[in-house]
Amino acid sequence: MVKRAIALAGGGPAVGLSIGALKRLDEEPDITFDVVSTACIGAWLAVTYHQAPKGEGLATAEHFFREVFQPEDVYSRFPIASVFAPNLPKMMQNTVAFALDPRNYRNLIVPHKILEATEELLRFVTDPRQWTVPNFNATMLNSVLAANPVSRYFTSMIYLSQTKGLSQVFYPDSPVLAQIDFAALSDPDKPYIYHNAYNLTRQRLELFCNKPDKGYPPITARSLCACSALPYIEDTVEIDGDTYCEGATVDTVNFEHLLANHPDLEEVWVSRILDRKQIRKPENLYDALNNLVMLFAATTSEDDVKLFKFHLQRIGSSVKVVEIPVAHHIDYDWTYGNLDRSIADGYAATAATIAKYRAGEPASDAPGDAGGTVTPIRRNRRKPQHAA
Repeated sequence: MVKRAIALAGGGPAVGLSIGALKRLDEEPDITFDVVSTACIGAWLAVTYHQAPKGEGLATAEHFFREVFQPEDVYSRFPIASVFAPNLPKMMQNTVAFALDPRNYRNLIVPHKILEATEELLRFVTDPRQWTVPNFNATMLNSVLAANPVSRYFTSMIYLSQTKGLSQVFYPDSPVLAQIDFAALSDPDKPYIYHNAYNLTRQRLELFCNKPDKGYPPITARSLCACSALPYIEDTVEIDGDTYCEGATVDTVNFEHLLANHPDLEEVWVSRILDRKQIRKPENLYDALNNLVMLFAATTSEDDVKLFKFHLQRIGSSVKVVEIPVAHHIDYDWTYGNLDRSIADGYAATAATIAKYRAGEPASDAPGDAGGTVTPIRRNRRKPQHAA
């Protein structure tokens, strides 16, 4: 038997591409995976898939994500996934705490700023040459809002209270997390499953695993939420006194220590679900926010794969990298239509990749082509000694 790993990358609403990949791979009984390395949404897919009874993983994962995505008619005027709810009681508590803290009333009135703003306003009003759009906007920001004690107070309340994310995913009594049987992940017949999260307290990327023999902390509801706690979008998560955020901000594909933990790997399959060509010209703030999040993740995931291949070549590894191409025409909407389209595209891309893999054909390295990428690394018998 060939010892294989599969990397399920982060990519939020593009998760259907990895679901489609697993759907097609399930039809190949001889292509099995001993290791599943994940980040962000890939971790949620791996956990929901592997916690299910044998043969029910795909159906369970699809059902789970259909509860996260929304129907088109609902999403069209409320473009938010079902799990991204703000913690309203906590936000209200933070607001009250902010209002009751005397320190937050310091520097609301800044005399020199008010004097400076008054002079700037007078100059703007009396000089028609200043009446341009950029000058008007700068004057409103710096000579009106920034100097006004009321706007200063409410702006600081919004940005400087203890609220750290627009939404919160982790709750000890979450009905979403209650659907997942985390104990089942440690069953003997389960593969090694890893996901990453970034420890903000200790400033390092950390791994969580479903098997105790590798020495990593276990995968739990708390760690799973930590691995997808994208800064500003989602609140951070505390684990044993340390604060964590999304690990995909550092390693989107999660090759961290893959070879060091499993030096006898022969193949690594990669489902990299984001690509720069998916990014579209923004038409509104919703598009712009998606671009802000996804553009860095897409370029990071591309670079992760390139660096991993380079690392294999540098150490003379015999590992073969099988990269499933990424569809470009999907979007980043959390809608049933996008999920279905992504699953179909992921299935088709994986089918083409398997065909070339079976035939032993080299494939184009161009991301997003229909054929997949099978990259054999030059072979020798020297085992890798370093983490990737």
